[in-house]
Amino acid sequence: MVRKILTVLLVLGPVAVIMEHAGVGDLTIFAVAALALIPLAWLIGEATEHAAHHTGPGIGGFLNATFGNAPELIIALIAVNNGLPEVVLGSLSGSVIGNLLLVLGFSLLFGGRGQLDRESSLVSLGLVGLATALLLIPSIPGWDGDPQRDALTRISIPISIVLLIVYVIVTVLALRRHKVMHVSDEPSAMTGWTLRFSLGVLAAATVVTAFVAEALVGSLEVFADEAGLSEFFVAAVVVAIVGNAAEHGGAVVVAAKGNIKLAAEIALASSAQVAVFLIPAVALLSWALTPLALAFRVVEMVVLGGAVIFTSLILWGGHSSRLRGVSLIAAYVGIAVTFFVVGDR
Repeated sequence: MVRKILTVLLVLGPVAVIMEHAGVGDLTIFAVAALALIPLAWLIGEATEHAAHHTGPGIGGFLNATFGNAPELIIALIAVNNGLPEVVLGSLSGSVIGNLLLVLGFSLLFGGRGQLDRESSLVSLGLVGLATALLLIPSIPGWDGDPQRDALTRISIPISIVLLIVYVIVTVLALRRHKVMHVSDEPSAMTGWTLRFSLGVLAAATVVTAFVAEALVGSLEVFADEAGLSEFFVAAVVVAIVGNAAEHGGAVVVAAKGNIKLAAEIALASSAQVAVFLIPAVALLSWALTPLALAFRVVEMVVLGGAVIFTSLILWGGHSSRLRGVSLIAAYVGIAVTFFVVGDR
């Protein structure tokens, strides 16, 4: 049923693009574009899974890493090109926090009691913690003066390279650890698409996502103004949730079906992937447009560090429960309210 609804909603992508060129109001464009990204993110995820079925875990993991975060990556790069660094950084930090607290929280709430993969969970949390620590290097100087000055953009380069190297090493080790899980004897819809068709769908969905993301970012400032919200709040909460919506829903569905271990893995791995892959990738790719300094605001760094510590305490024993899920969700609500109150610089 959900799959059918998402398939029908794919029409919203072209509709959003047409509305942008037809001169429809920015408030409407933002709402339609945001909604359109949900089925597009789902389609990109479906295509990467089908492609991974044919290519094996190595290339499949690369495809998932590259294209699974395509909506967020495209939104970030378009925002960079439009001179909106606060939107870029807010959406990226918001994505990490949303996966750690909101998605994991709902997964535990719907999954109930169960055993988690403690080692894998702590590795993902460790990666986010490492990224947070390294990002303090350009962030702290950015709290005084222009956070996007040249010196900080240059400092961001080696930090980005280190994070990507760590991501590659950890991904290779994780693939070796989980390679036995790749092959399944159960029939699956993953055998339904050929590799050529999967890559074709992936390419088409990514192109449409680029146009929709352009409409979303182009209308974000007006939407924030008319809705009485700060651009930072819209980026860190609204855009971050929308960019991950399909992935978030998938984790919750998996948890509701009883596979809480896999659901938690999706949430935590997604958070780590944004922290050590997407953030440095955006920083390096931004040099082809407008160099971006990874100078996050004080509130972002405090919240990132706090989210890692709180989630680690919740999962330290390797067990899940609905109470733990509610605690994580409550923490996210508190953070969202904080972002709302803090607003723009």
